[in-house]
Amino acid sequence: MSGEGGGGNGGAGDAGLHGGRRVVRAVGRLSGSLTVPGDKSITHRAVMFNAIATGTATVTGAGLGGDCLSTAGAMRMLGARVRRRWASGELTDDLRRDPVTGVDTRDDAVLLVDGAGLGGLREPHDVIDAGNSGTTARLLAGILAGQPFFSVLTGDGSLRGRPMGRVTAPLGVMGAQVRGRAGSTLLPLAISPAPLSGVTIDIPVASAQLKSALILAGLYASGETVIVSPGESRDHTERMLAAQGADVRTEGLSVRVRRPSGLRAIDVEVPGDISSAAFWLVAACIHPDAAVTVRNVGVNPTRTGIIDALTLMGATITVTNERTVGGEPVADLTASSCRLRGVHIGGAIIPRLIDEVPVLAVAAAVATGTTTIRDAAELRVKESDRLLAVATHLAALGVAVAEHPDGLTITGGRIAGGEVASEGDHRIAMALAVGALVATGPVTIGGAAAVDISYPAFWRTLARIGPGCLGDEAADRSDGGNRPESGGDGNTLRLATPTPLIGIRLADAPKGGSGR
Repeated sequence: MSGEGGGGNGGAGDAGLHGGRRVVRAVGRLSGSLTVPGDKSITHRAVMFNAIATGTATVTGAGLGGDCLSTAGAMRMLGARVRRRWASGELTDDLRRDPVTGVDTRDDAVLLVDGAGLGGLREPHDVIDAGNSGTTARLLAGILAGQPFFSVLTGDGSLRGRPMGRVTAPLGVMGAQVRGRAGSTLLPLAISPAPLSGVTIDIPVASAQLKSALILAGLYASGETVIVSPGESRDHTERMLAAQGADVRTEGLSVRVRRPSGLRAIDVEVPGDISSAAFWLVAACIHPDAAVTVRNVGVNPTRTGIIDALTLMGATITVTNERTVGGEPVADLTASSCRLRGVHIGGAIIPRLIDEVPVLAVAAAVATGTTTIRDAAELRVKESDRLLAVATHLAALGVAVAEHPDGLTITGGRIAGGEVASEGDHRIAMALAVGALVATGPVTIGGAAAVDISYPAFWRTLARIGPGCLGDEAADRSDGGNRPESGGDGNTLRLATPTPLIGIRLADAPKGGSGR
């Protein structure tokens, strides 16, 4: 449905996300200096917001996992042009395949976005498929609600089961005409033309996706739209739209927006995604002989809860080379082997680390003491029920874990070998792989292909910082690209006992923690 090489769900599909298999073994050392894919949240917005702006923007360092390809494909269907500039200088509509080498590569992408203008989008010729991307679906619903044409928005099987009512209900208050399954709470959604009016909306959860959808609708509404959140959430939307000339103002937990005459296209340098960096930070912390540096990571304070949580657990995360790039704070992060302790994690810190909870649970699984994670019910409606998935698969690896409606209680100890599955969820696949690096036996991960959604090069990077950790190289390849070289069993040291991580009960991270 979307443009070739740049749309849909990146070619993964429901079956693809559950496919592939990897066997991961513990190794004697983890080390390296690396970069991670461009921040997924910022890439989505850089493509989407420049697509409704006037002019041409260059987006450097864009992350091109399946989710961001879905956004690119959707904006193409609405009349924007999205192309990739390759190292050779050639520009192509195919965002994935190098025109010189023919290799499917999504590292360090440079995109050119030719905007259609705030009022220049066109009616799509087909249903818009958001793939597996909740960000694409929810933010785009805000834009589509203000258009003078009809559109239909859908997604893959997983996304069609995720809640949209939290977006469609307030859009309806603004005057939007949205119809869909289950009382307009589930995709597909049919959106008809309707005038929007600015209102004051108190949203029920601290959600950047919900807040952003309403801000975008406010760009097309008469009068002032005010969104009041119950807590802090990611502010990438406010930062970027303000830089484009939008009348967007933040006052505490409220955001005010008025319709601008237009938006100007702006170049964006996308920093590395801290949600992807989190896997390597935790891997280094829990491994007995590790030192890993992740360079050029976005450290927006609304996103750094994982650093604060690990610091509370006893880790030392060194923050160096701090700078500001394109209005976003960026730094290099270094983590090394340490002893962590169990803590209580809940309250205001949760929105700042919501995507990192699965890998944080892995850290808790080998910590000294008990860790409780609460106020995280939002994880039940992600790509999978992440609380259930984490509890089920850590328990399968011998971890003492109790599941709560809004969280987990994990008693630290050892992680055993065994067979687990990603549940089609990229973050579950990668979190389990990190845990396998200190397991007492091999861990087989089904559904390894799910990493393609956000981190296509994950398995290659894992093999580089932990040579020999990937076993069963004859298994179905999940990365679809160059195969990493693995040392195989002959170069593998299986650790009998992982380093214990050092419960104090701490509610929230201090505002100025972790040396930022």
